[in-house]
Amino acid sequence: MKSLSSDESIKLSSLFLPCSSLQVIPWGQLPANITMVTEFLLLGFSNLQEMQLLLFVIFLFLYLVILIGNITIVMVIILEHSLHTPMYFFLGALSVSETCYTFVILPKMLTNLLSLLRTISFTSCAVQMSFFLGFAATNCLLLVVMGYDRYAAICHPLRYPILMNWRTCRVLVTICGVTGFLISIVVTSLVFTLPFCNSNKINHYFCDISPVIHLACGVTYVNELFILICSVFVLMVPFIFICISYGFIVSTILKIPSAEGKRKAFSTCVSHLTVVVVHYGCASFVYLRPSSRVTSVKDQLITVTYTIITPLLNPMVYSLRNRAVQVAIQKVISWGEFPHKTI
Repeated sequence: MKSLSSDESIKLSSLFLPCSSLQVIPWGQLPANITMVTEFLLLGFSNLQEMQLLLFVIFLFLYLVILIGNITIVMVIILEHSLHTPMYFFLGALSVSETCYTFVILPKMLTNLLSLLRTISFTSCAVQMSFFLGFAATNCLLLVVMGYDRYAAICHPLRYPILMNWRTCRVLVTICGVTGFLISIVVTSLVFTLPFCNSNKINHYFCDISPVIHLACGVTYVNELFILICSVFVLMVPFIFICISYGFIVSTILKIPSAEGKRKAFSTCVSHLTVVVVHYGCASFVYLRPSSRVTSVKDQLITVTYTIITPLLNPMVYSLRNRAVQVAIQKVISWGEFPHKTI
């Protein structure tokens, strides 16, 4: 068996240094003979070794519920003509985006829970981060559009058909998708143009910004600053617009004379508000701070909230609280009555 030279040993060991031994090296000052990382090791829930099978069963069940729930909503909206309105069009777009969003993360996580070798190539890691951020940013922007839709419906009911015509709806969804993935490309480029030459152990169950950039051996301050600016644009700016929309909505609802009218108007917003609070709350806690400081187990648990719970919450909230969706689902189940007559 051939023995390694001292230089080769140093190069090989540099791939598996613990995170605490990371050295920050300016990009222009990297040694010429340094070995760059070509694959990463996703540690995920490796500290819960005895619970791997239980976690696999739980996450698989949740993933199946997410898929069934979101696909059901999309199919019901497509098939039921009474749901061919802007509100449900945006809900369908959100369900499609969240289905793709979970598909980027959960299958790989489930595989790793049953695997001893939890590696992911450098390129695959970049692709996963790009698609994850693209769909995540699209979701944030779609929630803003849904908030504007509720504002137009409640505050300007007579002009609503003009404000939210089908051409406008399609343009808004397209803008959300294109903007989301443009932001994703920028952020992913800022992360993966950094040199990775020390540890390859990602303290997470997927290639998220914080645990990946934490492994970079180049100077990350400028990259982190631009990533933080992008995070503020994706999270805080839309959230401010949602708050402004609901400020006008509450003001209009309070002017409605009957209690029943107020209840009915506000009930159309409760589902959207619930998803907004959970999604923006958890995502803001993780992303609105320097990326290299976000690596704790608590951060992983919070990430589980917006990568699994929020996509699960969307179909449950909108189906359980929405009478029109409930009736449409019942019509799909009893296919003999569907779609001969509408609600």
